[in-house]
Amino acid sequence: MHSGSGRELRGLGAFFVLALAGALLAGCATPIGVNRTSMRAANLSLSESVLTGDELSPVSREYLERLALAELYEKDPPAALERLRSGLGGPDELGRLLALSELWFATAQKSGDHGQFLMSAVYAYAFLFPPDTTHAPTPYDGNVRLALNLYNRGITEGLALPESGDETELDLTPRLIVLPFGHLDLLEPPEEFRWSGYRVVHPISLTDVQIRGLRNRYRRSGIGSAVAVKMEPADGAEAYKWIPPQSKVPLTVFLRFQDLRRSLSSGDVRGEAEIYDADEHPAIKVESRSVPLESEPSAAIAYRLDKAPVWDFEVAGFRRPDFTMPGSEKTKGLFFLTPYRPGRIPVVFVHGTASSPARWAEMANELLGDPRVASRYQLWFFIYNSGNPVLLSAARLRESLQAAVADIDPRGKDPALKQMVVIGHSQGGLLTKLMVVDSGDSFWNIVSGGVPFAKMNLSQDTSTLIKRAAFFDALPFVTRVVFISTPHKGSFLAENWLGMIARRFAAAPAALSKAALEINHLREDAALRGSWRVPTSIDNMDWSNPSLQVLYSRPIAPWVHVHSIIPVEEQPFETADDGVVKYSSAHISPVESELIVYPCSHSTQATPTTIEEVRRILYEHAGIH
Repeated sequence: MHSGSGRELRGLGAFFVLALAGALLAGCATPIGVNRTSMRAANLSLSESVLTGDELSPVSREYLERLALAELYEKDPPAALERLRSGLGGPDELGRLLALSELWFATAQKSGDHGQFLMSAVYAYAFLFPPDTTHAPTPYDGNVRLALNLYNRGITEGLALPESGDETELDLTPRLIVLPFGHLDLLEPPEEFRWSGYRVVHPISLTDVQIRGLRNRYRRSGIGSAVAVKMEPADGAEAYKWIPPQSKVPLTVFLRFQDLRRSLSSGDVRGEAEIYDADEHPAIKVESRSVPLESEPSAAIAYRLDKAPVWDFEVAGFRRPDFTMPGSEKTKGLFFLTPYRPGRIPVVFVHGTASSPARWAEMANELLGDPRVASRYQLWFFIYNSGNPVLLSAARLRESLQAAVADIDPRGKDPALKQMVVIGHSQGGLLTKLMVVDSGDSFWNIVSGGVPFAKMNLSQDTSTLIKRAAFFDALPFVTRVVFISTPHKGSFLAENWLGMIARRFAAAPAALSKAALEINHLREDAALRGSWRVPTSIDNMDWSNPSLQVLYSRPIAPWVHVHSIIPVEEQPFETADDGVVKYSSAHISPVESELIVYPCSHSTQATPTTIEEVRRILYEHAGIH
């Protein structure tokens, strides 16, 4: 035997011994095989990407390993991505496009470069919308959601103003933006960004905010960057007065790329920013395909209420009769959540004592998170000084609704405005009832002792004030009302020592105090007993108060559908209460429906059971099956 052959045999023997030892040490594991993992780890691997953690998606890892680019990507990402880009145009183009999008996003996260974020969005767009639709990913391709998220996040971060502080504000002004391989020409839009007669300014991203105080965060998955924008009047738009100052409305920004196939070769990308209302346009056309829009209705509500002055109004509005919210002077306290939308039925929310529209946030979030409700209704909110007399607050509500309808639909062409729904909580329920009853002379007789109004020689100011508060007809355009925790026969708290204390904190409006002096002089001339004192809202919720008794006795207009939601804390229901109002006070007849919420306290408007009942009522009102 040759010495060389001996050495080979000895080498093979040593290799065999080492291999055997390795196998024994490894527990007989084979070079290729499987290891069992936990269910959690397996679930996480299904959605693994640069957007969810530190690991890349399987597609990106596949291309880095297949093309031996992993090491180069760690050292020089642009060089590795140029190598990956150079292979576009082949049969594996779709996978390369998605890998390029994710890898550029991962690179941009480290560098903070806006052009790299936009490069990620460009490749995601190319993956989603190839020129040949037969090459497009199927709806069942799990990578479609990853590509949409990369596009959405890419345009959000890529268009972000460098100095927008804690907020991510998008800069949509036309300009040339440098990309890693070329540039993006952000084109001048055909016209200024406007919506419903308003100028759209300061789009703030909602994707990167956490919300608090709401049970659910509703997102509608799709394409685009969900933002909250501020609205400014354009061309003297009068409807702007119905939007609260500093209001933030949810819209969606979409960046449409032009002739992307040519752009990927030349490096010269052209794009145009577009803005949509996802409620008005749930989907848009992109390269002949209908694509749903991304939206964030819950984040928009939370963002609007964050540090909003409406929270401070709750106690101040009860104690100070003439205290007003900024912008409410023109609207008498009525605000729209969004600009007027023809064809959508208004739902008007009226808060209770020492409260504000902010207390409807949970209900608004649930309703706007339901596309069937959001596409058929528009939400309006009334804010009022809840210590003022109920009749005076109701007059403001009535006048604000009449003014809004006349302002936004002067020719009466929108049938949706003639199907208005009003929902009132607690004292707000009393205001709600005053929208759907006729007064006759009943309320005036309480003040005058039966002396006809025409025979009272009142000043012009006092006469106008009394007419507003004491003489009215049911509003013909309100066709459904919902009473929640409403003290139709008073609140027992208004009758005890707590009510006595609360009365001391509520003062009468200056105009009404002046009117009271004038009325009492005339009562003396008419030899009427006693003087008339301006009541507070607490007085008006005491069953011994004549005004509450008159309101209870007034029949609701025959065209109005009536519903009651009554919380109680204990059983039996007939003798129970919610801590503020007894069941026997909140119960009225006839009604189309009465829901008892048990066990529940007075502030039931934020509870799931109450919200679901309101949803059911709105479904019924709009004919949703």
